[in-house]
Amino acid sequence: MNWFEALILGLLQGLTEFLPVSSSGHLELGSALFGLTDPHDNLQFSIIVHGATVLSILVVFRHDLLRMIRGVLRFQWNEETRFAALLLVSAIPVGIVGLLFEGTISNFFGGRIFLVGCMLLVTATLLFLTRFFRPGNTPLSFGRALVVGLAQTVAILPGISRSGATISMALFLGIDREKATRFSFLMVLVPILGATLLEVKDLLAQSAEAAPVNAGPMLIGFFAAFFSGLLACSWMLRLVKQGKIVYFSIYCLAVGLTAILIAIV
Repeated sequence: MNWFEALILGLLQGLTEFLPVSSSGHLELGSALFGLTDPHDNLQFSIIVHGATVLSILVVFRHDLLRMIRGVLRFQWNEETRFAALLLVSAIPVGIVGLLFEGTISNFFGGRIFLVGCMLLVTATLLFLTRFFRPGNTPLSFGRALVVGLAQTVAILPGISRSGATISMALFLGIDREKATRFSFLMVLVPILGATLLEVKDLLAQSAEAAPVNAGPMLIGFFAAFFSGLLACSWMLRLVKQGKIVYFSIYCLAVGLTAILIAIV
């Protein structure tokens, strides 16, 4: 991987992790476009850009996270402790699926352009349907958090947008747009950290027999993902409040159809 490829893929990760267009799908398309097939190189890059994504979430939601941590450290059941518990509950489905079907999930990746295209069409449909969801003020219960977590599990498939699936489900359940977006972005912290730990384990297993990776492109990818993530996260918060995420359905439709056409040709 050279510096240009790392820059483009880092930008893709940072932007598409928060915009409802599927970061995994775009990374698959980008890797296929550049012909990147080295598993050790790709795995290390994935760990680095996911770390950058987590850091951008921590920066954007630093006030919310600090408030939640202070509330939890009071060791009493309060609003912050309840919200932390809701985040943990939402991570249960994806945690179970990730641990039990890790090998099966990995088979969905590795240049499956046709699959990515089809799943982007699913994402386009989900985003389009949000146009018909009326704004609500339903409280976020543990049951609803679990349902939103199930939507996140479906987004394991490359091409299904995690933020698109979770925000769409939350809006369908009648949850306020701002609360739905905030919960969607914060709930990803637990599974991303868990997945990163699993990737680190795989990386350590590969490192003994793999050639050393150039640190320069990795740093470029990290900073590209971090700064584009900051931009996309802040932008997405405004777009959801204004009810404009439906417009991304057109983008997902176009990219999905293009990917399917490329795969067929």
